[in-house]
Parts: sequence; C-alpha cells; structure tokens
Amino acid sequence: MTTTRGLMNQLLLALLPAAVVMTWWFGFGIVLNIVIAGTAAILCEFVVLRIQGKPLNTLLDGSAIVTAALLALALPPMLPGWMIILGTGFAILLAKHAYGGLGHNIFNPAMVGYAVLIISFPLAMSQWPNPGHHLPLSELLPVKAGMAAVDGFTMATPLDQFKFRNTGEHWTQTMQQNRYPWMMINAAFLLSGCYLLVRKICRWHGPVAMLGTLALLSLLFYDDGSARSLGSPLLHLFSGATMMGAFFIVTDPVTSPETVRGQWLFGIGVGIFTFLIRTTGAYPEGLAFAVLLMNGATPFINYLEYRR
Repeated sequence: MTTTRGLMNQLLLALLPAAVVMTWWFGFGIVLNIVIAGTAAILCEFVVLRIQGKPLNTLLDGSAIVTAALLALALPPMLPGWMIILGTGFAILLAKHAYGGLGHNIFNPAMVGYAVLIISFPLAMSQWPNPGHHLPLSELLPVKAGMAAVDGFTMATPLDQFKFRNTGEHWTQTMQQNRYPWMMINAAFLLSGCYLLVRKICRWHGPVAMLGTLALLSLLFYDDGSARSLGSPLLHLFSGATMMGAFFIVTDPVTSPETVRGQWLFGIGVGIFTFLIRTTGAYPEGLAFAVLLMNGATPFINYLEYRR
C-alpha cells in the first residue's frame, strides 16, 4: 500500500524534469521560488500543528512541499519573495488547514495561492524574463528581496501575447522568440504525467478529458492564425501551465470527483473554463480559476454520482 509520504515523493520526483527545464530557460530564480515557497509551507504547517496540538511527524508527509513546489513552478522567477510567502501562506493556512488539513480541503491549495497572487499583483505576476537571459545571483537576490526591478529584461509569455495581441496583424508572428521554451516546459510536464500514469499514481480520465476538450474548442475556433483567432490547439496545449494542470492539479484525489464519470465531467469542465477565460476573460491564464470553479462543483458531482 502506497503511503502519503511515498506518493508525495513520487510527485516531487515527477516535477523535477520540468523544474530543470524551467531553470535552464529562466534561471536560478525558479530554484529560489521553490526554496522560498517550501520553507514558508513548512513553517506554516509547523505553526498550525503546534496550535492544534497535533504531532509534528505529519510535517514529513511531503504534502506541504508538493503544494509549495506546484505553486513555485507557476510563479515568475523574479517575483519578490514576500509575495511567494504570501501566496504559500494562503495555500497552506486558508485552502488546506482552514478546512481541516490534508484530505479535507475542498479547493486545490496551490491554485488558491496562485489565484490570490494573480488577483492581487497582476503586473508582478506577468513579469517573466526573456528566455535564456539569466540574471547573476548578485542581481537576482535584490529582486527577490523586493529591492530592485528588472522590467528591461522581461518578456510577455505566449498567452500574454495572445491576450493582448494587435487586432491589425497576424499575432502568431510575434510569438516565435519565446514559444519554444514554453513548449519544452509543457513537454516536460507531459512526460512526467506519462510517468505518473504508468506508475498508476494518477488516473488518465481527468487529464484526457481536460486536454481533449481544450484541443477541440481551440480547433473549432481557430483560423489561419489571424488576430481574430482564439488560438491554435498547439498554443493552448503547450503554453502556460496546461500540462502541469492536467497531470498534477486535475488529478488531485482530494479536490476532484471520486468516480470515473465524475473525473470525466471534472476534466471537461476545467477544459471549457480554461478556454473561456483565456479567450474572453481578463487574465491570460485561466487554469487556476477553472480548477477552482470545478473544485467547488466536485461535492455536487459526487452527490449526483452516488445518488444513481
């Protein structure tokens, strides 16, 4: 029987390839994100356990570290450290322990932390560096401390360019410079997702439903790449946090439906809302909000399934 700690260790191992690829393209800030978020998550977990008088051995189950790693990999590498700590605090204290701790939370903690940050600090959350441009540690540390800015080295992500494209030109021509790094990042998450499926750590129904829905909708509304297009299947599948969401968020056994039919419905719903928010909403990336919306519907889906 797989223990919680063993499961979390497998998830952390599966996150490693994408973390390496992201560090290759965006620099050591990715590693600092993970360190800061991981430290904050452990401290938050420690404080809650001490207040509740619970044994501290649950600190070693790895769940807080997995939440921190997922959140850290979704954040820009130059995001100030205090914002990372804030998002992690919301993830652990509000989304997880306010509902009773591991196994009782309704909403995915990492996505709650991300949603809080993107709503509160939309500009800072859009500051991704130019792929391949690595700041030296001496310049990066003041940025993480919130004492310096590097706007001159930032570049819009493919989803940002898609959201704020010029309606008078073929916007896809402006995406080539940073399109391939994000494709490689999503490919790394896809390979890791296949590893999780082979090891039977997660089920395939939710990811397939989400990715299939996203691909179908983008195909239906795609033209030759004009500014009026709603984005190609390649853009939607291999940009942003698509593959991470499909295999590491949608498959969360605590916040997703328990039955196979329910997981299909959950994945389809995440795919629909992700597409709608990306194409018509105010934010370039809609995955976190899509997941949280479907998290809220999960108890009702479970109720309908067990009522049958």
